[in-house]
Amino acid sequence: MEILPVKDPLARDFYAEMCRIEHWDVRTLRKKIGGMLFQRTALSKNTKEVISAELGNLRAGHVTPETVFRDPYILDCLGLKGAYSERDLEGAILREMEGFLLEMGPGFSFVARQKRMSVGKDDFHLDLLFYHRHLRRLVAIELKLESFQPAHVGQMEFYLRWLDKHERAPGEKSPIGLILCASADAEQVELCRLDAKAIRVSEYLTELPPMPLLQTRLHQAIEHAREQAAMRLRGKEG
Repeated sequence: MEILPVKDPLARDFYAEMCRIEHWDVRTLRKKIGGMLFQRTALSKNTKEVISAELGNLRAGHVTPETVFRDPYILDCLGLKGAYSERDLEGAILREMEGFLLEMGPGFSFVARQKRMSVGKDDFHLDLLFYHRHLRRLVAIELKLESFQPAHVGQMEFYLRWLDKHERAPGEKSPIGLILCASADAEQVELCRLDAKAIRVSEYLTELPPMPLLQTRLHQAIEHAREQAAMRLRGKEG
């Protein structure tokens, strides 16, 4: 009864499959639909064709970083208003851990805050450390109040190498990093070639944007993906 009013057939399929896999109750499903999970998944630069392929992976029991990480994350549950610092953001996440984990998606477990990493005579601190039981890997999260900068990648690579050397347990895959920032330029992120570095970049929003804005961004994301696909096709033909 909750899914039937959803007009988009792919969205209905998406929610039905997530209910089957994650055993959502009606209340959770209602919250996910109300929070526009499908639309925000589409906003993560995925076209509908990609979402369909990922649903196939879910049905086959395969969990990939593409299905785990989202962009943007809606962190309105943190209750942050006006000016705030990175420490305020981190503290709000810890206070509202249940809501944060619900927004992050299933499989995440909290490990540490301000994880200390000693290298030589210096100490470094990672904002948040999680573990994802389906991916079987540690997830390092860095919080940035500013827009994404390529320099953030080098910092995250350093943290991931330390975690891989000192924290990865036998049987686990290499750690993966998530840079949560206020905004991100798509071309800058693309040029960093982050897939090969096991790093993801996502925007976070502390307030839920209105539906018209989400629809506009969804349309723009799909058009951008189509343009990129057309350019790749022309390149192969040339």
